[in-house]
Amino acid sequence: MNTIVTAILLFLLTGATPIIAQSEVKEQLVVPLTDPGKPGFMDVGLINGFIHVVGYNGKDIVIDASSDVNRRSRSDDRPSASRNGESGMKRIPTGNALDVSAEERNNRVTVNASSHSKPVNLTIKVPQRFSLKLHTINQGDITVENVSGELEINNVNGPIELTNIGGSAVANTINGDLKATFRDIDSKAPMAFSTLNGRVDVTFPNSAKANLKMKTDRGDIFSDFDIDVEKAQPKASRSSQSGMYRVTIEDWVYGKINGGGPEVMMKSMQGSIYVRKSK
Repeated sequence: MNTIVTAILLFLLTGATPIIAQSEVKEQLVVPLTDPGKPGFMDVGLINGFIHVVGYNGKDIVIDASSDVNRRSRSDDRPSASRNGESGMKRIPTGNALDVSAEERNNRVTVNASSHSKPVNLTIKVPQRFSLKLHTINQGDITVENVSGELEINNVNGPIELTNIGGSAVANTINGDLKATFRDIDSKAPMAFSTLNGRVDVTFPNSAKANLKMKTDRGDIFSDFDIDVEKAQPKASRSSQSGMYRVTIEDWVYGKINGGGPEVMMKSMQGSIYVRKSK
């Protein structure tokens, strides 16, 4: 039977009051799955805050959300002195509940959090066979541990770290390192790892087969795999616009590990690339 579970982190959710430590407020949300024995999918998006996901042996999605209630993204709400010289105005708290919600339908979970005015940090436990789509922009990293599935990870101002994962991943960040360690990989799925300012560091199982496509503008490429590097000359692409021609040199390094397989792209502009064997 199809079910929809929509939960908002308010007092009505669990009947428990928020846990406040100094200026931090915390809430927990438990989301049951329609079919706990089957793989699932979760989509999480934030503006401000970190996302940490851990695979475990349980059947439910467990979301721990926290935020600093006194931390705001704008500083224009401080009152100015009144005309008669009095400046003793104080902010009156309007409630500490976090505006976080989760919707579940047929093992597909969408998590939303209002993180525009202040960071909302999410620590989430999921069953180990779960695909993920995670993205945040400011004031947080993204980490994933002990999960097997299709991973789509995007960050802007923070690092990405994927540990002991299985399946496939497409991960991109702008400002931060990108590190991934696979326990096994999908032998048919292409993958991509890129950052603008940082290193790309990926560890594959020793038996992994892949066609590598790698590029770094201001760094080096290292590997302890025996990579069969193609000796071809750099490829040039030519485009025409307004009667003018532009020629671009694609300075990519192509190579194969263990005879080749699906394409794995790795790219960094301001950092080195590391392709490692699992220990």
